[in-house]
Amino acid sequence: MDVPSAGYAFDYLIETLNDSSHKKFFNVPKLGGTKYDVLPYSIRVLLEAAVRNCDGFLMKKEDVMNILDWKTKQSNVEVPFFPARVLLQDFTGIPAMVDLAAMREAVKTLGGDPKKVHPACPAGLTVDHSLQIDFSRCAIQNAPNPGGGDLQRAGKLSPVKVQPKKLSCRGQTPCRGSCGSGELGRNSGTFSSQIENTPILCPFHLQPVPEPETVLKNQEVEFGRNRERLQFFKWSSRVFKNVAVIPPGTGMAHQVNLEYLSRVVCEDKDLLFPDSVVGTDSHITMVNGLGILGWGVGGIETEAVMLGLPVSLALPEVVGCKLTGPLNPFVTSIDVVLGITKHLRQVGVAGKFVEFFGSGVSQLSIVDRTTIANMCPEYGAILSFFPVDNVTLKHLEHTGFDKTKLQSTEKYLKAVKLFRNDRNSSEPEYSQVIQINLNSIVPSVSGPKRPQDRVAVTDMKSDFQACLNEKVGFKGFQIAAEKQNDSISIHYEGSEYKLSHGSVVIAAVISCTNNCNPSVMLAAGLLAKKAVEAGLRVKPYIRTSLSPGSGMVTHYLSSSGVLPYLSKLGFEIVGYGCSTCVGNTAPLSEAVLNAVKQGDLVTCGVLSGNKSFEGRLCDCVRASYLASPPLVVAYAIAGTVNIDFQTEPLGTDPVGKNVYLRDIWPSREEVHQIEEEHVILSMFKTLKEKVEMGNKRWNSLEAPESVLFPWDLKSTYIRCPSFFDKLTKEPAALQPIENAHVLLYLGDSVTTDHISPAGSIARSSAAAKYLTNRGLTPREFNSYGARRGNDAVMTRGTFANIKLFNKFIGKPAPKTIHFPSGQTLDVFEAAELYQKEGIPLIILAGKKYGSGNSRDWAAKGPYLLGVKAVLAESYEKIHKDHLIGIGIAPLQFLPGENADSLGLSGKETFSLTFPEELFPGVTLNIKESLPWSCKQFGILTYPSVDVNDYESPW
Repeated sequence: MDVPSAGYAFDYLIETLNDSSHKKFFNVPKLGGTKYDVLPYSIRVLLEAAVRNCDGFLMKKEDVMNILDWKTKQSNVEVPFFPARVLLQDFTGIPAMVDLAAMREAVKTLGGDPKKVHPACPAGLTVDHSLQIDFSRCAIQNAPNPGGGDLQRAGKLSPVKVQPKKLSCRGQTPCRGSCGSGELGRNSGTFSSQIENTPILCPFHLQPVPEPETVLKNQEVEFGRNRERLQFFKWSSRVFKNVAVIPPGTGMAHQVNLEYLSRVVCEDKDLLFPDSVVGTDSHITMVNGLGILGWGVGGIETEAVMLGLPVSLALPEVVGCKLTGPLNPFVTSIDVVLGITKHLRQVGVAGKFVEFFGSGVSQLSIVDRTTIANMCPEYGAILSFFPVDNVTLKHLEHTGFDKTKLQSTEKYLKAVKLFRNDRNSSEPEYSQVIQINLNSIVPSVSGPKRPQDRVAVTDMKSDFQACLNEKVGFKGFQIAAEKQNDSISIHYEGSEYKLSHGSVVIAAVISCTNNCNPSVMLAAGLLAKKAVEAGLRVKPYIRTSLSPGSGMVTHYLSSSGVLPYLSKLGFEIVGYGCSTCVGNTAPLSEAVLNAVKQGDLVTCGVLSGNKSFEGRLCDCVRASYLASPPLVVAYAIAGTVNIDFQTEPLGTDPVGKNVYLRDIWPSREEVHQIEEEHVILSMFKTLKEKVEMGNKRWNSLEAPESVLFPWDLKSTYIRCPSFFDKLTKEPAALQPIENAHVLLYLGDSVTTDHISPAGSIARSSAAAKYLTNRGLTPREFNSYGARRGNDAVMTRGTFANIKLFNKFIGKPAPKTIHFPSGQTLDVFEAAELYQKEGIPLIILAGKKYGSGNSRDWAAKGPYLLGVKAVLAESYEKIHKDHLIGIGIAPLQFLPGENADSLGLSGKETFSLTFPEELFPGVTLNIKESLPWSCKQFGILTYPSVDVNDYESPW
């Protein structure tokens, strides 16, 4: 059988899976014995990739053994890693694909076959970052909006034909159900039309209704604005093997990665191996929640991986996070995620792998895990890894995973000991172990006046009473002790009720961030179901409402059967907008208003939004609490926040028996089961259809099918870059740098944001001049991100940040001095003059040069400006690697020295010769001269750079 493997040194480890599939795999546990058994699961994935790709050149046997000896080698060695695939979003994907297209041109010029140029590593590219909001509304109005504004007619939106729809649902939405009639515009707040594969459901009859007009208009403009880029992407998907372009309008990179591209176990010509991914999106880490090793890297590293090179990383420390104890039954997924994130931030795990183990892991759903993994930037870890277990397999089953493949996946993972089981007698050994008792995470609310004032639910009653006593301030209301037990009777709808301090008069589940987590919305619905079945009701004077974040929320609340119970308690869908969160609540009844005024009562609003400032809801509602959706429902049923849920009942059932919150609170197992059965499958099915069917605009978009891309010389979006203009069949020898001028003299902490083109294109910039000279107006400039496929724009945008402080200028400005002429010019204009004069350039800088986010154009841009070297006190490692990769020498002053201590002004010229044998930490002599003097000083090549790993142009 043909097994595609570079692991020549370890072919003896290849075995056949013991099932009907007869798939092959590397049985890596046989390599290490007990050493392997104590490795963290994430390190086992690194080891398998090393074994499988060991070719004696890019991956050496020594690298494999270093990973196997992780316990003693961690943090002390660098190892290569070959991920199974890469992920690009369009901002970083466009330069990568343009570079590949340019490589085809270069190969043809050198007499080769351009058809052979393909990514060696599978790449997924999502077109999701270019969307700009040209049309918007304060609230999406495809849902109920009685008495809305004038009818807004849409312009011509090809190729989707706009057809007027009849109103229904009492004239409130364009549902096609048999729920009323009326012509469009009678009570409508908007005009809309269906976009293919993006159904929204009528909140009353759960039938597809048109997408908001704003979405249609934004997508129409987007296709027009980015037509060239989209055509180029489509050409790329046709001519390059191993490239999958996800059509625009499908979803964001991390969601598509998680819900469509992830495999858990990959297969190539009957060889099984763990899925892993690196990419240019910061949310890559989400997939670690599925047991897929992945993290974000820069654009240059990603391109290198696409071309068959590994990512180099220091063998990381792995912090084991042991989760123990049962979860508090009232804790929601949001409580868990925020609690674990807070703990990891306090411990300090920056620059390390985090791996979860312990009995508590099985209590976390895949949604919980992926959300925790996605929070890596919040606590600084490289990644947070959840090994595959039974919860993962169950999730895959619910997503429509092929059953045969699922069986092979399980058998393979168990064969190579990558399957986590709570019954395992031994756990891996970690660099450090921290323990989190899940029982210590408690449900809480925020208020009564500020969102940052958190109150544990168990302390709610005592805290509210303390607020009544305190002086008026951030929390206090200063109610006299003798009046704190006052109550006022009201008559409402034929019944008598009593209002007192703490009475709930507004309860709203709102379109906000926590609504996007299916588990908390389903928990609210299940709680409502149990409450109704127990005979509990919400008092009718309480203003209750439900405004979901999207039609998808309505869909899963209905398909799970809980929506009618929410409605029974008064939580009926009122629309898809901010509503109560921004104070847009319906007025309270006169009876309530009079009672509040008569008794000077501190009444309360409880909502699941993210803002709870005093008086925001209503001037007569003095206390406002933020709570999770199920707690909003619970407090509405109780009718007061002045309650201890542990000891006091919510109400009584029809036979007079007390009903406590614990009696109707849904278990996490119930919520997870409903979530998997009614949410996950629907989401994955919809996304798969979107990806595979595309949309009308994408499907009808014309694109070339030629082997070489037909560059349009007039294009301002796509241009063949000059990186390969001087490419030769054999690598050129390192060339000396002679009489280089200083382009910029910078200080400390110059970030990649200062260097790389980003954001909108300023009208006075060099890039704007370039675009204006080509007949574009400022409205047509678009952004640097959208024009990353045009190196002429990006080079002009390098060092164009208005906050750039160049010591030559003495103030923040994207300017420098061209010393031969003495002119003060834009950085690009000065660099252009130097290049015409044949003068090489260097940059002088202080500490932490290139810190901040990884940006490939922070290296590409200076290279195209003619910069040959950077001389700094220290570097951000990723940016230093980028400089080497592009061909700029990252040079470092000797310890204790800098430009100031050496008396450098930046007006000197610099010369440097590289030795034939160049290695990390070698001391070089650089010669600087002025018309009246000449001297030498020593520098280092950056100590952690392994120059032998690169074939650098310099």
